[in-house]
Amino acid sequence: MIRLEKVTKTYGDNHTHALDHVSLNIQKGEFVFIVGDSGAGKSTLFKLLIKELQPSSGEIYVNGKRVTRLRRRKIPMLRRDIGVVFQDFRLLKDRNVYQNIAFAQRVISVPASKIRKNVAEVLTLTGISEKYRSYPDQLSGGEQQRVALARALVNKPKILLADEPTGNLDPGNSKIIMDILEEVNRRGTTVVVVTHNHEIVRHMNKRVINLKNGIVVNDIGEGGLRA
Repeated sequence: MIRLEKVTKTYGDNHTHALDHVSLNIQKGEFVFIVGDSGAGKSTLFKLLIKELQPSSGEIYVNGKRVTRLRRRKIPMLRRDIGVVFQDFRLLKDRNVYQNIAFAQRVISVPASKIRKNVAEVLTLTGISEKYRSYPDQLSGGEQQRVALARALVNKPKILLADEPTGNLDPGNSKIIMDILEEVNRRGTTVVVVTHNHEIVRHMNKRVINLKNGIVVNDIGEGGLRA
């Protein structure tokens, strides 16, 4: 589903390595945490997967597509199969919950009747159906993150990438988000979560890829077995 082959990404004239010959393979249906201290390369890896960045060397494959050789006009097609959740929510402040989620469907020209059905489904999944008329500034941080998650899921992506999805949340709301992600994974979506929250990582007992200074220092499979 996701494969990196000796991927290196350098920045600046001094060629500082954000990632250094990283190779990894994430199978369809896996739930994987990517962890590491600040500067370890987690955000760079995240941006490479959605082709916001191009690697300096190496190859990246996502959902059968060779991302490193993908032409610009085909990037939107790549991203249709990837749901993305950010720590800072990135909701449209002038649109209510329903409109924020529906926007992701409208940009790919889904018919209005299907939009209503699909939005209702993800509102139920994320537990915010009663908030569909509310605007972002009327919601708590946990509710805003659930809206962002619903928006990422409404197009039924094959892969869900979440960048610090609990970074701004208290433990109670963090658990709600992780429970939703686990349910999404049970339904067949491949889930990749970038996080600093080691408590959640220990509690979830999933595969963990640990980055340090741009290198994979360990890769522990679900249940504590080395992958």
